[in-house]
Amino acid sequence: MNKQISILGTGWLGLPLSKALRAEGNIVKGSTTSETKLANLKHEGIEPYQISLQETGPEGAIISFLEGSETLIINIPPGLRRNPEVNFVAKIQHLIPYIEKSGVKNVLFVSSTSVFADIEGFPLISEETMPNASSNAGKQLIEAEKLLQKSKKFTTTVLRFAGLFGPNRHPARMLSRRTNIKNPKAPVNLIHLDDCIGIIKKVIETKSWNQVFNASYPDHPEKAEFYSKICKQMGLTKPDYDFETPSKGKVIDSIKVNNILEYTFKIDLRLF
Repeated sequence: MNKQISILGTGWLGLPLSKALRAEGNIVKGSTTSETKLANLKHEGIEPYQISLQETGPEGAIISFLEGSETLIINIPPGLRRNPEVNFVAKIQHLIPYIEKSGVKNVLFVSSTSVFADIEGFPLISEETMPNASSNAGKQLIEAEKLLQKSKKFTTTVLRFAGLFGPNRHPARMLSRRTNIKNPKAPVNLIHLDDCIGIIKKVIETKSWNQVFNASYPDHPEKAEFYSKICKQMGLTKPDYDFETPSKGKVIDSIKVNNILEYTFKIDLRLF
């Protein structure tokens, strides 16, 4: 039986995810903040909605967007890099009553491993580790996770992705030519777009709700060594690092992705 799934946010991850779920016969509703992207969503067989989360409440046809869907995937980045004053928590807080009234049973919240601070000694981070972000974005993601998990009208699974890479997106391109980069000895935590989609599909298929998953490729090379190698492969100028200041970082353990979802990572980050 086909499922109806609403995906709030159809950008770099959300659009290919929508297409993958649609290809499996699901009915997919997808949202975008851009009117110009509505036609493309419709062309891909995705029911398009123009919706924007605001601090005072969602704008757009949010009720119709949620209506009839058993599962909602929230894939909206906090947007604090562009505007540090954004109150992402308020956006989620005002969204929740609409979810509760809609009949949606399951929410998958795409979060980030930035909810964990970088520390000297590179601690191993599991789902049992208490989030301790020091950044504004990380702190707001922690609060957003808690708000969604608190609702008794739907169950929430939190999926914390490590650094994203894939088509037209690799951190090496941002690091190339930069100088005095911090934490050169830190472990790398990355995950490819294909694995993001694969893990989300597994959560839905196995009905793994009311869970928290950390998701990062299980290999964690040293930052300076890894990005210097990748930049060379891409023909980019190698970055320059600050080796004088002690490095801080963390190792993201994705053991629950393996044990509960029985998911095997497909894309080796070293071979990208």
